[in-house]
Amino acid sequence: MMVKLHFYLLVLLITHQHTTTNAVTDPTAMTYVTSSCRTTRYPALCVRCLSRYAGSIQGNDQQLAKAAISVSLTNAKSTAAYVSKLAGSTRLKPSVSQALNDCINNMNNCVPSLNQSVQELGTMARFTGQNFEWHKSNVETWVSSALTNQNTCARGFADRSMDGAVKDAVVKRMNYLAQLTSNALALVNRFALRHKAGRY
Repeated sequence: MMVKLHFYLLVLLITHQHTTTNAVTDPTAMTYVTSSCRTTRYPALCVRCLSRYAGSIQGNDQQLAKAAISVSLTNAKSTAAYVSKLAGSTRLKPSVSQALNDCINNMNNCVPSLNQSVQELGTMARFTGQNFEWHKSNVETWVSSALTNQNTCARGFADRSMDGAVKDAVVKRMNYLAQLTSNALALVNRFALRHKAGRY
């Protein structure tokens, strides 16, 4: 009985690995992701983050943009939790503590904006003309707002008197998140342009 169970688990593992590998290494799917990422400001980061979704995206502009925003949203949630944890420390300079609290407020705006963007993007392709433009405008506004909040958080640590491990850690994570969001916004714009041109 145990031998059969081990064999069954082994088959499941091999099947999962095979499926995952095909999804990531399929040449056509990866070529689409790579070429699409060239339209972003951080193409290498774009490819690195979205290559794992290449198999499910399958050349779909809407799904590519949705995946990019979802990656940004996931990272924003973990970054918000990280900042909140840091803010709970009792060994912080008052200026650093204030910057962290301001950053928490920024992230409390950022995460819902990205979440709304993912939901709105899921319906965009069903519309045309002015209806499509309205939904597109919503997504662009929310993603841009999230990016602004991320950059605002990072700028809150600009004072040199706050130099230290906390500042370095927060700014590094926020800059990374901003790059993800910038790429997502570029791919939303790409999807919108191609949709209007009838390429979707």
